[in-house]
Amino acid sequence: MEDTEWMESADRVIANTYKRFPIVFESGQGAVLRDMEGREYTDFVAGIAVCNLGHANPGVAAALTEQAIKLFHVSNLFYTQPQIALAEKLVSLSFADRAFFCNSGAEANEAAIKLARKNFFDKGNFNRWRIVAMEQSFHGRTYATLSATGQKKVREGFEPILEGFDFVPFNDTEALKRQVSENTCAVLLELIQGEGGVLCASQKYIEDVRRFCDETGTILIFDEIQTGIGRTGRLFAYEHYDVTPDIMTLAKALGNGLPIGAMLATEDTARAFTPGSHASTFGGTPVITAAALEVLNQIERDNILESCGKTGAYFKERLIWLKDRYDIIEDVRGIGLMLGMRLKTAGSPIVDLCMKNGFLINCTQENILRFIPPLVITREQIDGLIDCLDHIFGEM
Repeated sequence: MEDTEWMESADRVIANTYKRFPIVFESGQGAVLRDMEGREYTDFVAGIAVCNLGHANPGVAAALTEQAIKLFHVSNLFYTQPQIALAEKLVSLSFADRAFFCNSGAEANEAAIKLARKNFFDKGNFNRWRIVAMEQSFHGRTYATLSATGQKKVREGFEPILEGFDFVPFNDTEALKRQVSENTCAVLLELIQGEGGVLCASQKYIEDVRRFCDETGTILIFDEIQTGIGRTGRLFAYEHYDVTPDIMTLAKALGNGLPIGAMLATEDTARAFTPGSHASTFGGTPVITAAALEVLNQIERDNILESCGKTGAYFKERLIWLKDRYDIIEDVRGIGLMLGMRLKTAGSPIVDLCMKNGFLINCTQENILRFIPPLVITREQIDGLIDCLDHIFGEM
């Protein structure tokens, strides 16, 4: 079939939950995608911060294939070596002592919410079950994570949402202190609000939140679903702040395109999960965990983090160069290869123009261009996008 026929078929049979761009992708390599007609696009979206090691990564594909011919699934009633190896790796590389595996970021956040509440239930503090989250946050689309998301547009049409979530402005310690009460069990936040507009937490804010949680006995949860696995130039974004949480959630780039989520926690916090208290049928299957282990090994082996830091700094400099040239750009923000450009106008027309010129970018919050390419993006590919944006802004 022609690509138009594929799109027409999709529009007939797939739920209408996405406004899709008129492209049918067939293959990819590194930071380049190819459609069915052979046209190439330089990808600055990476499956929404998922394909950090690039498309069709040979090492991940080999690990997946090697495991797939041995064992797909046996359930978590039994032990499997790839899952154990991945848990050991994540624990050794992070603050955490234990890992729980699931299939997505929303499920990882569900696990974190349940674990936080279970901690206080087990201690007999039955009234400590509320969670303070941030305005403009995004934590998922299940009912609990939807309820924890601080954006009305995401919750609209699905009310009533679940009880127990209170919202405060991001980067406002005093507002947080006023909201936390004797009924609060946890504080949930993203170190960089991706869907919220690439807003970065300040150093002082994170230090103050950690200190306040310690003083009040409140569990601190970092949602690193978008920032984790090297996106910011560190394996985990909390490393930039030298502050550790009690619980951290991961997904997206952990599988480089394969469905996996993880919740990591300290021993003191994780002990509230006991057999039967939480589970996931497909969480941590041999095939997926073998691939995720290769992702982590490759990041270490190929010096991906240092490269991301340097490439991200270069990219940010080029975006600032554009800002200095055009009044339409209000600011440039972000860390590593998680960058945003706030405009004084709507961003979607610019996304469309970039696509027509062979560059895929993303827009969030209506006027913020978001750049989250594979970490293997090159300076030459970045320069290509900058030239494209320069031309677009010049025409405007």
